[in-house]
Amino acid sequence: MRMRKKRRSGERLSALSALFINDGQYKTAFDAERPLRLEIGCGKGDFICALSKKEPDCNYIAMERVDDVIVVAAEKYASSRDLGALDHHGGWRAPDGTVYKGEAWDIPMDMRGNVRFMNCDATQICEIFEEGCLDTVYANFSDPWTKNGYANRRLTHPEFLKRYLRLLKAGGRFCFKTDNVELFEFSLESVQAEPGFCLTFVSRDLHSSERAADNIMTEYERNFSQQGISINCLEAVKK
Repeated sequence: MRMRKKRRSGERLSALSALFINDGQYKTAFDAERPLRLEIGCGKGDFICALSKKEPDCNYIAMERVDDVIVVAAEKYASSRDLGALDHHGGWRAPDGTVYKGEAWDIPMDMRGNVRFMNCDATQICEIFEEGCLDTVYANFSDPWTKNGYANRRLTHPEFLKRYLRLLKAGGRFCFKTDNVELFEFSLESVQAEPGFCLTFVSRDLHSSERAADNIMTEYERNFSQQGISINCLEAVKK
C-alpha cells in the first residue's frame, strides 16, 4: 500500500537531518564504535526503534528510499529517544521548546542514540559500505516484485545476496521476514543456492516458532498477523 503524501516532508527531514547520514559517514556517525547493523527498507521505523533499544550494544543504519516513509521513521525514533515531537503549528519541537521549522537542529552527539537513517536505494549499498563492515543485514517485508521480469529487484535475488556477503563479516547474519509465500520460497531457494551462506533458521509460521517470544514485529507484520496471515522467516550466516 502506497503511503499518503506527507505535508512538508522536506521541511521535516531538514529538522532532524542530524540523524541522517550519506555515503561513508557511518564511520564517524556514532559516539562509540560498536558492531554495525543495517536494515534495508526500514518502513515507518517500528522494528529499528524497538531493536535499537533491546540490543543497545550495536549501531544501526536504517535505510529507506521513500522520503515520506523515512521521515515517519526518523520522527518515531526521535520521539522514542525523548528528543521532542512534531509541533502543532509545523516543525519539530525540541525538549527545550525550540521549534525547528525548515532549519536543522544540531542534536548533540550524546543525544542521538545508536540509529542513523539513510535516504537511498538498496542497490547502492556496495558503494556506501566497506567490505566486511556489517554484523547483520535485516530485510523485513520488502516488495515482492511479482511482475514478470522484476525478480532481480527482490532483496533476496542472488545478486543482492552477493552484495550482502561482501559487506558482512565472517559469521555475520542475514535475516529476512515476509508474509508473501511466493517471495519466501524464492528467497529460500536463493539462499540455499548461495555457497557463501549457511541457513541457520527457517520458519513458515514465525509466531508459532521457538523464536516467537524474542521476535520484534514491524508495523506490517502486526497488521498481517491480526488478519491471521502466517509470517515466514529465514536466517543465514556468512561462512
